[in-house]
Amino acid sequence: MLAIALALGSSLAWGISDFLGGLKSRQLALLTVVLGSQAAGLVLVTVIVVARGEGPPGRDFVLPAVLSGVAGACALAAFYRALAVGAMSVVAPITATAALVPVTVGVATGDRPSALQAVGVVVAIAGVVLASREAGEAAGSGKGPAAGVGLALVAALGFGLFFVGIDAASDDDLMWAIFVNRVASVTLVSLVVIALRKRVRGVAAADVRALVVIGLLDITANMLFAAASNEGLVSIVAVLGSLYPVTTVFLARLVLGERINRPQQVGVAGAFAGVVLITLG
Repeated sequence: MLAIALALGSSLAWGISDFLGGLKSRQLALLTVVLGSQAAGLVLVTVIVVARGEGPPGRDFVLPAVLSGVAGACALAAFYRALAVGAMSVVAPITATAALVPVTVGVATGDRPSALQAVGVVVAIAGVVLASREAGEAAGSGKGPAAGVGLALVAALGFGLFFVGIDAASDDDLMWAIFVNRVASVTLVSLVVIALRKRVRGVAAADVRALVVIGLLDITANMLFAAASNEGLVSIVAVLGSLYPVTTVFLARLVLGERINRPQQVGVAGAFAGVVLITLG
């Protein structure tokens, strides 16, 4: 039960953080949002690690922590961009299929999915296909992929790899795993900013506060998820953590008044249903 509560808590924090991050990505440069929010989270986790006064638990955790940080940063950038250019009610549920990655890794390492989980995978994929299609605006233009769908799929893969990596890294010490994870993500984004010669400029105080909130919610979600993965099976807690789009979609409808067409509604429902079936299996 503790693992379930922690995983659901992480999904709630991620859902709010992602909604706010998507909004800010429509107002500010993408790299500004990603770097600012990731740096805010790094400050918090650094304070916690220093306050604990405990050294790192060996070196075995470093590589999976770094890889999870790289995957998470790439996924977050793709996700925020997808939220900025597409409908959050479509983009967010597609990224929930990140849960398929740890399930696939589990199968590759000897796990055997139940019949219910196999059905869940099929339903989730079918839901993504429906959710990702939208009618063309012009008469006779047919249908095309909804805006942001490709980026959402990239984000789903990245988040799935993050789930697997942080689970492996946090076995010995959760906070050190999160610290190295966040150092890796901030370093990667900083190098991209330098390589592209981008300059973070003209960010208002209100925007800075928003980025801090986004970063604190994101790092809190990471810590809750890592704790959940230590308490339960990653294949299960990853699915529960991937329910964050429920919050994002709710906020998008409440704040932005987003509406999507009927086939997309069925697809979104299918994606969620598939995730639930995978969990129940």
